[in-house]
Amino acid sequence: MIQSENIVFEGTVIITDNQTAGRGQRGNSWEAISGENLTFSLILKPNFLKANDQFQLNMAISMGVFDFLSEFIDENLKVKWSNDIYCGDKKMGGILIENSLQGYQIGHSIIGIGLNINQTKFSNERATSLQNITQSPLKYDLSELLKKLLENIEINYLKIKNNDCESLKIKYLTNLFRFEEYHYFRRNGKQFLGKIIGIDQTGKLGIETDGNVIYFDFKEVEFMI
Repeated sequence: MIQSENIVFEGTVIITDNQTAGRGQRGNSWEAISGENLTFSLILKPNFLKANDQFQLNMAISMGVFDFLSEFIDENLKVKWSNDIYCGDKKMGGILIENSLQGYQIGHSIIGIGLNINQTKFSNERATSLQNITQSPLKYDLSELLKKLLENIEINYLKIKNNDCESLKIKYLTNLFRFEEYHYFRRNGKQFLGKIIGIDQTGKLGIETDGNVIYFDFKEVEFMI
């Protein structure tokens, strides 16, 4: 348990080898067999970000993971709003960011990342892994992959640190799951047809439906997959 942000260095990585009940954005469980996947937490201190701009961190981490996986996957790789990793209609991994605020700024962030790498069998038919997608004859070296993943995260993290947020947002939208496509969503238990048109400054998802654009906060809308 982290007792104080002051005794933890930025960039500290805490590896969790066995995770059977990982927590996602909607409280969903996360299944990960021991020694087969990447499951870890990363400590950052983005105190240059205002609380209202915290979605920039979300985009930076998501794009870091995306860039890392793009080295192995040629097509169908997407980031599902706000930060799940999908290949086609199957989930490869997820990101959970918990921010601690200091006044109007972010004090420190705990970024939990779970990526399915070598695991090939899942109880959830909507889950997949890097191994399943690439059909590699050999298992991936998790230590080497973690190093590459952290390098990609750092590159994108430095973009927001250097105030290069607009290009990051364009990149995020370009690789957003079902962006500018008509699909069904669910709100308050009811389905509706809509098209994702973008995100606002705080990260709310803009969906055009029946000629109107509605911006949804986290947990206010569900993808029908």
